[in-house]
Amino acid sequence: RIQDDGSNLDGSSKSQLAVEQQSGGAQLKYDLENYNTIKIFSFGKASAAMAMAAAKIISDAYPKHLEGVVVIKDGHATSKEIQTMNEEYNIVVRSASHPIPDERSVAAANEILQSAYDSDEKTLVIACISGGGSALFCSPRDPLTLEDLVATNTALLASGMPIEKMNVIRKRLENGKGGKLAVAAYPATVLTLVLSDIIRDPLDMIASGPTVPDDGSDWNDACKLVEDYGLGCGGDHELPAAVLELLQVGKTGNLDDTPKSKHPAFSSTAGLTKLCETVLVGNNDAAVMAAAEEAEELGYHPVVLGTCMEGEASCIAGVYVTMAEMLARQRINFTNDEISRTKLFPIAKLPCALIVGGETTVTLPPRCNGKGGRNQELALTAAVKLREMNLRDVVLASVGTDGTDGPTDAAGAIIDGGTISRLASCDDVEAFAKEALNHHDAYNLLSKLEDDISLIKTGPTGTNVADVCIILVR
Repeated sequence: RIQDDGSNLDGSSKSQLAVEQQSGGAQLKYDLENYNTIKIFSFGKASAAMAMAAAKIISDAYPKHLEGVVVIKDGHATSKEIQTMNEEYNIVVRSASHPIPDERSVAAANEILQSAYDSDEKTLVIACISGGGSALFCSPRDPLTLEDLVATNTALLASGMPIEKMNVIRKRLENGKGGKLAVAAYPATVLTLVLSDIIRDPLDMIASGPTVPDDGSDWNDACKLVEDYGLGCGGDHELPAAVLELLQVGKTGNLDDTPKSKHPAFSSTAGLTKLCETVLVGNNDAAVMAAAEEAEELGYHPVVLGTCMEGEASCIAGVYVTMAEMLARQRINFTNDEISRTKLFPIAKLPCALIVGGETTVTLPPRCNGKGGRNQELALTAAVKLREMNLRDVVLASVGTDGTDGPTDAAGAIIDGGTISRLASCDDVEAFAKEALNHHDAYNLLSKLEDDISLIKTGPTGTNVADVCIILVR
């Protein structure tokens, strides 16, 4: 926010930009009079909303030059937002592809990098970064090509590798990742506002950490991941030869690695304020807690299972159904003798809402042609298990907070114990559902339901803080 900090000698107000972490704590303050230019660089699935908010706050108090570049996923900004950013805030908006980058991603990334290179010590760069930024801000490192990076991203997604590990590899293949954007902007002041979509909020991993020093990984770590996930020559998810060669050259010490904390771009000014600061403004924890508060208002007993859930979607679904089954036992009318022999130890009274955040994975076999996403696969697996256990009055919804689950138009899915029974034109519905799971084809199966309500389609939400799953037990 902008706060008044007294008056200048000419009587005009003296404004400061004050920023604080989502979790609270000490504020960062920037005297706007120290800068001749403020630049906003924003990329990720929440880039439009973040840039709009930042530009409005700054433009209300900053009479000097404001400019910027925003990179959005196709369809993730309205025509009104694009017009406002361009005409009122002098910010250009570029569209690009996600999750696989395209030539537009490269052009937009290079435009941002060139603007960063043109900055000086009288420039304040505000980088608004959210999940999805790795694909939207993509500039291949020489001698790699966009085709090399596209093939790499395809292989990484198919391998089932968690996103934080993917970014260990990706930040070494590009010109702007792993702290390199901050280095490009040096000696400008850089303030980064981050909306986290990664478990535990590792700031150096979100969108591959373009403005954060990469102290947590090196070439050796990247090469080790290649071995562990079958990405090497002859592996199930083999990376392009040029990428494998570059990683090996880097491992031998013949290529510069990502910048570390000792680089002057990450130093302090006058021993007090860092030239480059990063602030977490939102994460999965905030979304989960908001869901718990809403559940309580609706009369449920909320239980937050955590915000670090990860693992294969199909396995995690089994955990959730098992917990729901244990809670549902409270509905059984035991006789007095049975009560004396039975202890339930419920984690909450009914009605109960189990709420959990995180990000599961789906490991795809080679040449898989199924359509779906991790939330849809989790939900469909849960629907099958609920039917097998004859569990009713249990509803599960699993969604991606960005409005996109896999390469589909659905954010996720909502199911109950009767979902599988509602499959149309199918004799053996359970076998049909399991076959869809074997081919990772949850989207097409859930589209066949007679009620057509299982797929959750929100469109772009303007945020991206990983996934949220809610299990309601009446």
